[in-house]
This record gives sequence, C-alpha cells and structure tokens, in this order.
Amino acid sequence: MAAWVSRLMIYDLDEGSAFPVLETEHEIAAPNWTPDGSALVVNGEGSLYWVELDAPELLEIDTGLCIKLNNDHGISPDGEVLYFSDHTFGGGAQIWRQDLGSDEDPVKVTQKRPSWYHGISPDGRMICYTAVREGLFGIYTSKPDGAQETCVIEGAHHYDGPDFSADGDWIWFNSDRTGASELWRVRPDGADLERMTEDGLVNWFPHPSPDGEHVVYLAYPEGTIGHPPGMHVALRLWSAKDKPVATLVELTGGQGTINVPSWSPDGRAFAYVEYAS
Repeated sequence: MAAWVSRLMIYDLDEGSAFPVLETEHEIAAPNWTPDGSALVVNGEGSLYWVELDAPELLEIDTGLCIKLNNDHGISPDGEVLYFSDHTFGGGAQIWRQDLGSDEDPVKVTQKRPSWYHGISPDGRMICYTAVREGLFGIYTSKPDGAQETCVIEGAHHYDGPDFSADGDWIWFNSDRTGASELWRVRPDGADLERMTEDGLVNWFPHPSPDGEHVVYLAYPEGTIGHPPGMHVALRLWSAKDKPVATLVELTGGQGTINVPSWSPDGRAFAYVEYAS
C-alpha cells in the first residue's frame, strides 16, 4: 500500500457524515482517541504518532527500544499510560506499557508471545488482548502489569478484536468459530457467550461506544479470508435499542481502518482511516 494515500477521518453520529482530519502519503492506521478528546494516536510504519485535533500533523511518540510496533495500541482511561504491541525483539508480538509524560522506557506487560493488545476495562483494572497459547487463538485478560493472565475463550478457530463494553460487563470480539467471521460477546469470566451478528458478511473489530449505545465494526464482503488491507469495506453500526444494523460508510480499507477502540470520549463520534490511490 506504499503508493496509497492515508486519510484520517472522523465520523460524527449527530451529523451522519464523516470529515477528514489529516491526509498523508505515509501509511498510517488504527486511530485511538485520547481520553481528554484533544488528540488521536495512530500507528505509522512501526511507530506511534500523536495527531492534535486543533493542529493536525504527525508527531512521533518516543517508545524507546520498541521500534517495530504493530497497529494494536491504546491509552488508559485516566490518560496516563500508553499500551502497545511490539515485535522488535523477535519471536512474536508482546504487549508493553509506557507512562506518558515520563522519560522512562516502556515496560513489558506480557511475558508470553504472541500477544496483541486491544482494549482496557472502563475502570482501568484489566486489559484484554488476543494471544496464541499452545497453538490455539484466544481472548485473554490480565491486570495492566500482566499479572493474572486469564483465558476468556479459545479454540481451534480465530479469535480477535476484543473490546470491553462501556459498563465492563462484556467483552466483544470477532471469531470464525461457526464459519465466516462474526461478532460475539462474552462475560469477562467466560460465561454467557452470545453471537451478535449473522448476516453473511465477514465482520471484524467491534468497538462498543463509551455511552453504551452503539458498537461500530468493520464489515468485509462475503467470502473474505482474514482481514486484508486495500479492500472495499464498510463501517457498520449496531445499536443497543433494537435498531437495525446500519451501514455508515463504504470505503477502501480493512486492515488498519479501525483495529482498536476509536470512539470519542462522549460516544458521539469515532475515528478511522481510509486509503485512496
């Protein structure tokens, strides 16, 4: 995708439309919104960048010896800690944490690999991530320092994109455990597994809104394998109040568009990345 332009976008639910924040020839991906609403964090070619909304440009974040970050990252609810996945040291990705506003180096969270960060509970006491353990994909939780790693669900199929609901009572994720990738949710203790979509599309990366009203997710065409980049995809919205699922945007994207939680703090907008030739 080196010949493509990356366009960082914000979709406003009240307006029912999206607008561009930043366009760059660099390949950027996976926007997060900061808890204070002032900036976005994006991945770009192995690094992380701030994008201040009042003066949008790519401002590189110093992540110390970690220089091969993938697009799985996020910020704690109090805005004090940055989490990210990195594979600088080989052997598969591991999760790291870095205190923002400090000159200290990042600290490793997960000792086992591969582990890909995806979300943090609303109270900041638990992270959730995708991992492979003994050859099986699964959804895992641990304390923010990596203690008490717990398998929520695993199996012979793919499990990915975990993210907490606004009340912390559910973890949403995607899995192809019954065929094509669909959205599911489960309690953090592994109880009450529930399938949330069944529409023939290939659905990935569900992100519940902070107000508890919606879940935005990425939908690929029927028959898509994995979550490739550079495809015609849609961003769709599931609503908690028995409304039908709605397609909000059709775009060129996929991998990199909305891998991690990207809702604004008030739940009225979300960020994503689209690509253009």
